[in-house]
Amino acid sequence: MNGGDLVSLSAGTAVVFAALLFARALVHKLTDFTAFTGFLADYGVIPERFVTPASTMVLVAEAGVVALLLYPPTWSIGAALAALLLLGYGAAIASAVRSGRRWVECGCGGAVQPVSWALVLRNAILAAIAALGTLGHSSALSLGETIAVLAAGFAVFVGYILVEQILGNAAHAASRA
Repeated sequence: MNGGDLVSLSAGTAVVFAALLFARALVHKLTDFTAFTGFLADYGVIPERFVTPASTMVLVAEAGVVALLLYPPTWSIGAALAALLLLGYGAAIASAVRSGRRWVECGCGGAVQPVSWALVLRNAILAAIAALGTLGHSSALSLGETIAVLAAGFAVFVGYILVEQILGNAAHAASRA
């Protein structure tokens, strides 16, 4: 295996992880759109009259990311868009924290977590992982490498869910103390 293979394997793993991350977030938002619009309103970064259209735009953008990541010739575009969305979400979280809205629930699709600087850092890390997906090309992967990338991306996603739940539990415990 040469360095190019490692880059393509890493990029493929990042793409699978990002696709799962955004698919999960999209399902969360679609299954309770009203709650999602409430979370977005709570951030206080857009006027109330634009909350529903902005929520719809977020759904469309996340669906676009998933579609782009699932179609191998466009995975680099999907990865770049995923990274930009994650950075945008991080900026919204930072704005809420800076303005003292620490009671706002993230609305990210996983364990309930109030906004915090830790979530801003998390989004920066997630954006870096997604951006890694722009470095490789699906055509460089053999069948065996594709299977390995799928397994690795899924394993990273499961690890992420576990860490997210642990952090959510810690935030909940801290709020009750």
